[in-house]
Amino acid sequence: MRSLGELASVFDARLATPDIAASAAELLRASEEVLEHWITARGETPTEDTREGFRLLALHRQGAKGDPSFNACRETCREIAYHYNLVTMQPPPADSTDRLEMMKMISKHLYLFISGKMQVAELGDFCCSAKPIRSADAATSTQEEA
Repeated sequence: MRSLGELASVFDARLATPDIAASAAELLRASEEVLEHWITARGETPTEDTREGFRLLALHRQGAKGDPSFNACRETCREIAYHYNLVTMQPPPADSTDRLEMMKMISKHLYLFISGKMQVAELGDFCCSAKPIRSADAATSTQEEA
């Protein structure tokens, strides 16, 4: 499993491969790894099961047990699966490149939510706002300036 820092670079990198399906598979795998980090941090072993044909959805389900605020990213996981299905259709749709970029943005959103949740447990109680993280960052930078 790659570190969260390595995964961030996957979501920030340009999707250079001309094989759109391979890029979609890489984004899906990276999104699964983000969820694996969350589950491992909770002291559990990530499942190999699937839900609706996607391990990503099974990992989300596992990660949400006992933490209702984690459901904030359920639709994000479902959108990643949706865009993966669109991009890998045969024949590929004409807007595959746009769909792949959307999948990348949604995958990065999942990464940001989960990495933020690992810093601030209450993140997602009302929405996926990073206000607690921004507030902590502001307090840190204010202390550093003093």
